Amino acid sequence: MSVIPLVVCDDSNMARKQVLRALPADWQVSITQACDGRQGLDAIRQGLGQVVLLDLTMPEMDGYQVLSAIRAEGLQAQVIVISGDVQEEAVRRVHELGALAFLKKPFDQDELRETLDRLGLLNAPGQAPLAVRPESTAEISFRDAFRETVNVAIGRAAALIAKVLGVFVHLPVPNVNILEVGELHMALMDAGSGNQLTAICQGFIGSGIAGEALLMFHDSEVADMAQLMQRQGTEYSDLEMLLDLSSVLIGACLSSIAEQIDVVFSQGHPQILGQHAAIDELIRVNQQRWKKTLAVEISYSLEGHDIHFDLLLLFTEDSIQRLTDKLAYLMS
Repeated sequence: MSVIPLVVCDDSNMARKQVLRALPADWQVSITQACDGRQGLDAIRQGLGQVVLLDLTMPEMDGYQVLSAIRAEGLQAQVIVISGDVQEEAVRRVHELGALAFLKKPFDQDELRETLDRLGLLNAPGQAPLAVRPESTAEISFRDAFRETVNVAIGRAAALIAKVLGVFVHLPVPNVNILEVGELHMALMDAGSGNQLTAICQGFIGSGIAGEALLMFHDSEVADMAQLMQRQGTEYSDLEMLLDLSSVLIGACLSSIAEQIDVVFSQGHPQILGQHAAIDELIRVNQQRWKKTLAVEISYSLEGHDIHFDLLLLFTEDSIQRLTDKLAYLMS
């Protein structure tokens, strides 16, 4: 049986490495790696992607756009989506665009093999494995490993928010950076963009890792969100609604990160930081708490609505080594 051309398309070095390791040893494939949708589509056009393992959330061109292009151009590619965006609507859309299957990150080796087998994509049984199965030679950095961990976490959180609000949540590629205090202030100022904000902060700690989750809502969009929640009346205030949403979003993110790195986080009570205050006031009040920080920035937006909210996960400098130790097995 001839060797099957396979494209593995994901912007994360770590995710691609995990996929390569999970491929069945007896599956005869020639592998092309792509680090964004545009590269992946180019490889498919060249006939290198009879089978494609495709991520959804990527820069340049996302997985939805790749699937749309495959259909529009009539390209011969059998696509399995492997994504952290686990919203029910995401699964429905990729199937509608022609994907054969959807695997939720993190997936395991058996799940991938069963899916390939069910779709009839494996070679005939009993064939010898290829002499050399190339592994990703790219070095997995802490930033890449942690970003992929966060990517899975924000996908789970988005799925919950999508259910609560009855909308589709657009997921960004999370930004992960180690910021000095001045840089963090600039990031917060960018998030504010001159608008009035309500920010909810919740501390967390566990296994030598500590930090704050900061969720920022633009006051001009709160009424629209209240309408989505379909809860109008004096007994359910805007503030209560924001606290409920932040509890779902922050709780889901932190629990997913904790599960992936095998820790347990204790979460403090959410605090309202400067309700209706400008972002510079938030910075002034909290500047002592945010020094050198591992910062994760995520900006969620809701499809069909002019609504977005920004989530910052701020880990203390002392937490970085512990997180590195916890992620070491993924980086090796």
